[in-house]
Formats: sequence, C-alpha cells, structure tokens
Amino acid sequence: MDVVDSLWDWFLVMVFWFLFFAYLLILWQIVTDLFRDRELSGWGKAVWLVFLILFPFLTALVYTVARGRGMSERQISAVHQAKADTDAYIRHVAAASPAEQISGARALLDAGTITADEYAVLKAKALA
Repeated sequence: MDVVDSLWDWFLVMVFWFLFFAYLLILWQIVTDLFRDRELSGWGKAVWLVFLILFPFLTALVYTVARGRGMSERQISAVHQAKADTDAYIRHVAAASPAEQISGARALLDAGTITADEYAVLKAKALA
C-alpha cells in the first residue's frame, strides 16, 4: 500500500508543479503583454500589475478573458515585426559589396571573434 500512496503522492506533486509553471507562464505572458501594449496608459498598466500582485489568479483570469484578443493580436504583430527586421537585416548583409563583407570579416578577425580560417572562408565567399 505504501507504493501506491507514494506513486499517488508523486503524481500529485507532478500535477502541482505542472500547474505552477503553467501559471508562471501565463503571468509572464500577461506582464509582457502589458508592457507591449502602447494604447494602455502607464496608470492602467500599474493598476493591472497591482491587481496581479494582490489577486493573482483572479486577475490573470479576468485579464485573459477581457484582453485575450488584444494579447494575441499584439503577439502576432511582434512576431511579424521580428521577422521583418530579420529579413531586412539579411537583405542588408546580402546586398553588401564584397569589400564591405571582407572589411566586416576583418573586423571580426581583429576582435578575435573568428579565427583566421573562418576569415579565409568568409573572404572566399565574398570574392566568389
């Protein structure tokens, strides 16, 4: 009987930790969404944070129900912006002249970020 009790206790501990980490993830999403929202005033953000501290479970539930659609829209917008920034950076690097690529690689070599072999590879790619 002790084995069953200890297995049941282990299972309950695992469920507790799962729910605890899920709750922390939800709190993290709410706080990042609060600071990402440009339409909400600073006082509004402060009120939500105070309520998150005083009544965490209830406030998290109310926040996700009341502002859930906005949360998803802001998250999608942030992902699209990150992708656009990454694509613009890649286009910028790809459009750089061979001289700019070689000088950039030389700066990395001088800083000790890359080795001489890696510099030679980058130089060969730029000249190809």
